[in-house]
Amino acid sequence: MEILALIPARGGSKGIPRKNVKLLQGKPLIAYSIEAALQANCFAEVMVSTEDESIAEVAKKYGAQIPFLRPAAYATDSASSIAVVQHVLEAYAEQNRFFDAVCLLQPTAPLRSVALIQAAVAKFKEVGCDTLLSVRSVPHEFHPDWVLFPTENGAKIATGISEFPKQRQLLRPAFHRDGAIYLTKTAVLKSGTFYGDTIELVATDGLPHINLDTPADWELAEQLLKSL
Repeated sequence: MEILALIPARGGSKGIPRKNVKLLQGKPLIAYSIEAALQANCFAEVMVSTEDESIAEVAKKYGAQIPFLRPAAYATDSASSIAVVQHVLEAYAEQNRFFDAVCLLQPTAPLRSVALIQAAVAKFKEVGCDTLLSVRSVPHEFHPDWVLFPTENGAKIATGISEFPKQRQLLRPAFHRDGAIYLTKTAVLKSGTFYGDTIELVATDGLPHINLDTPADWELAEQLLKSL
């Protein structure tokens, strides 16, 4: 199976300006995802999609491929991730290059390990699912069976059950996406979604993790990396 590792990195980040090339523990943020993908040794190609020449130069320095730059239309605040992936696949097709699946590795998850990538790809191939996501367990106090949605006539339990489970131990396993790995078959991506009919999960509970969205997240990432 030919899998493309795609690392999206536009230049116009707002929450943390220029975050993709900002130094995190002395190394550009984007370098963490590039190095992990290359060391995993399970991708046909590791590429960075960017419209920014300076990001492209940093990405090349750390070993990523930049076969083309991203058009400005796909580098705005409103541009969707699926549109970016579809553009990449179309641009590769114009070069007569095709992939069976794409593994989206967002730079904002710099603590993603090589072992996690390898485990995700191995499970994806073994199970033959349409989509595989990295996830973390939902804390029991936020479990969807204990969440209420307001309605015109009061409120209802989010999952549609008639009453709350009486004990924490009776809660069904529930997970939320952690943003570290999105692995999807190309045919599904071409249809306009990351999520096919069959979705498998790889849990990251107990592993170091952070999603970088704010300066406070950045400070926490610095501390976590120092402790690893």
